[in-house]
This record gives sequence, C-alpha cells and structure tokens, in this order.
Amino acid sequence: MSDATDVSSAEPSDSDAPSSDAQTSDAQTSDAQTTKATPRKRRRLLTLVIGLVVLGAVVVGAAVTWTWTGSSGHRYDTVAAAPDAPVAIVFGAQLRPDGTPKPFLAGRLDIAAELYRAGKVKALLVSGDGNGTSGNETSSMTRYLTARGVPADRIVADPNGLDSYDTCARAYQVYGVRRALLVSQAFHLPRAVSLCRHVGIDADGVAGRCDSCRDMTLWRNRIREVPAALKAAADALRDRPPVVISPRDSALDKALSS
Repeated sequence: MSDATDVSSAEPSDSDAPSSDAQTSDAQTSDAQTTKATPRKRRRLLTLVIGLVVLGAVVVGAAVTWTWTGSSGHRYDTVAAAPDAPVAIVFGAQLRPDGTPKPFLAGRLDIAAELYRAGKVKALLVSGDGNGTSGNETSSMTRYLTARGVPADRIVADPNGLDSYDTCARAYQVYGVRRALLVSQAFHLPRAVSLCRHVGIDADGVAGRCDSCRDMTLWRNRIREVPAALKAAADALRDRPPVVISPRDSALDKALSS
C-alpha cells in the first residue's frame, strides 16, 4: 500500500474564489441597470401624469362646452329682449346675516319682479334651500318680491331646490313646469338653462344684475362654474333624481290661474 496522503479534499485554492475585480464588475453592472431603470420609470410616471391631466382637461372642457352649446340662443341680457313664458324660475342664493338677500340674489329678484310687471310672466317660482346655512332662502325671496309689488298669490316657493339641477328637476316633476324663463347671473345661465332644458323644460335665461358686486367676487364665481359644469354634466348624464322627491304640487297651477 502506498503511504501517500489523499489531498483531493483539501481547501480550494485562491483561484476558485470570486475575484474582487469580478465583484466590482457585477456591482457596476447592477448600478448601471438601476441608473437606466430610474429614468425609464420617471418617464413612465411623467407620461401617466400628463395623460391624466390631458384627460381631465378634455372632460372638463367637454362639460363646459355642453353648458354653452346647450344654452346657445336661449340667454338674454335684458327684460325687454326676453320672450314671454308662463312662469319665471328664480334660483336661490345665500342671505345676509339679517336674513335679507345678498347682492347676487337681490339682483335676480329685481329682474324677476321686472319680468312680472312687464307682463313677460304670470307667476314666479322661487327655488332655493329652505333650511340653508344662511337661513330660509325661499321665505326671504318671497318677502323681497312682495315688498316690490308682486302679489303673494303669484309667488310659489320650492324650499327643496338644493342646487341648480334639483331646481330644474323639481320644477318639471313637482310643479309641472314645461316652459319658463330662468333668472340668474350671466355666468350661471349657461349651466342653469342647459340643465332645465335637459330635464324637459323649454327654458330661456334672463341675466340678473349685480351692480354692487366686486370684480373679484364675479371672477371667483366665473371660475367656480368650471367644476360646477362638470357636476352638472354628470347629473344630467345619469339623470339623477332630486335629493328631495315630492308628490305633484298644484300650487303653481293655482298661481297661474288666479
């Protein structure tokens, strides 16, 4: 027998272990791949953000366009230019702390009273929030109109006109309105007219005044119409029922026949 020692199980030589140069190369490759991936991910994220912004702009633009095209040819700046209708619908707005109409609402009510005195309409439907944060809008509107010579029996109040869509939907469903003049500020008329025409009312709008309103207030409300148009279009698209659903009310029929 040979006395030679078996050395096949000895520890591996240095040549079998990964070299530091190889490790460095692998790390550099990994860093390079990460560096390439990061700009790619950023580009994808940027593309996604831009796509969402463009999509949002298209949707909002379509909604605003709908309000303007839907009301085109149905908006009037003066009482004299407005056509006749059985009823004028006055959209509510916030009140002063003492319960009287703020300038926006007062301007609408002044035009409504003029429409009645001019014989353009036979009755007025005042629509607003009867339990609003600033008070009972429709009660205040009624008092304002009677103080300016409109007979109380020619005024009908809908205290559940919680927004423009509800005002139009309830005018059609609850009060049986089929033809009307709508009274609100010029910036609101495209949305109001389009909504009322959508629910089935042959509607024309007459612009209310706001002589004492500051320019900043007017611009703020014009800007507000952009998201409001989006909500209006969504309400119209799904034919949303009004928040408060009521049975048929003959109060307006009686006012028109009195």
